[in-house]
Amino acid sequence: MSRKVALLGVGLLLIASTFPACDRNERDGGPRTASPPAPEARASRNPETLKVALLPDESPASIIKKNDKLKAYLESAIGKPIELVVTTDYSSMIEAMRRGQIDVGYFGPLSYVLLKQKMPGAIAFAAKLEGGAPTYKAVVIAGADSGVSTLRDLKGKIVAFGDPASTSSHLIPKHMLREAGLTPGDDYRDVFAGAHDAAAIAAQNGNAQAAGLSLFLFTTLVEQGTLKADKVKVIAESRPYPNYPWVLTDDLDPKLQESIKSAFYDLKDKDVLKPLKAEGFAPMKDADYDEIRSMAKLLGVDLEKPR
Repeated sequence: MSRKVALLGVGLLLIASTFPACDRNERDGGPRTASPPAPEARASRNPETLKVALLPDESPASIIKKNDKLKAYLESAIGKPIELVVTTDYSSMIEAMRRGQIDVGYFGPLSYVLLKQKMPGAIAFAAKLEGGAPTYKAVVIAGADSGVSTLRDLKGKIVAFGDPASTSSHLIPKHMLREAGLTPGDDYRDVFAGAHDAAAIAAQNGNAQAAGLSLFLFTTLVEQGTLKADKVKVIAESRPYPNYPWVLTDDLDPKLQESIKSAFYDLKDKDVLKPLKAEGFAPMKDADYDEIRSMAKLLGVDLEKPR
C-alpha cells in the first residue's frame, strides 16, 4: 500500500513540475490566460506563403484575375509565394488582418485608421501616386435633372454614399456637406449603397439626388459608360487627402518587412500598376492619416456600430 502511495506522490510531483506556468485560475478550472510573447520574439513571423489583400471594390474573382501580374511581380521581388485575397468589404478586411488571416493589405484611409485603432501593430508604409502625389480627391455628383447645382441645394434631399468605412465615398463627401452647413438627419437623408459605383448609379437613376465618390472612380465610370455624362454632373470637388495605404503587420520578420516595402517602392511596371489605378507607390507613415482621424472625430463617425 505504501509503495502505491509513494508512486502516486512521484507522479503528482512530475505533473506539477511539467506545468509550472499554470496559474491558480487554470488549476481551479477557470479561464486560461496566455503569456504575452517575449518582446524580442514579436517581429519574427516569416510565413511560407504571404497573403496579400486587395481592395474589395469589385467581384473577388475579377480583382484576382486582373492582378495576376502583381502576384507574379511580388513573388519575384520578395522571393516568396503570394496568395491574393479579396474580402467581402472593408470591415471584414480589417477583421482578417486582426486575426492574422492576411499579412499585407491595401486599405482605404478611413478603414486603415479604424484598423490602427483596433490593431496598433498595423504599419502603413506606402500610398499610391496619382498625378505625381500620394493624394486623391472626392466629388459630390448630382443627377442632371435633379435641380441640384450646389451642396446647399441638397437640403431636404437624399444623398447616397458607398461603404460606411469608405473615405472618398463617405467621410470626405459628408465633411464637404458639413462645411456647407448641412448635417445628416436634420438637413438631408443619408443612405449607403455599399460601393462607389452603386452610389453614383443611385444619383444617375434618381433614387438619390446626389452621391459621393472618388474623383478618379467617377472619371473611370464615365469613361466606361457606366455613368452617362449627360445624366450626372459634379457639383463639388474636395481638396487632396492622403491616398489609399498599403499596410503590413509588425510581427513579420524585419527583413521580410523591408523586402515588402522595397517591392512596392520599386514598382514601375505599368502593366502591374494599371489594375491598381496607380502611377506608383510612395513611402507613407501613420501620422500622414491624422487628418482623416480628425475628420472622423469631427463628424462623429462611429464604425463600431454597423449601419
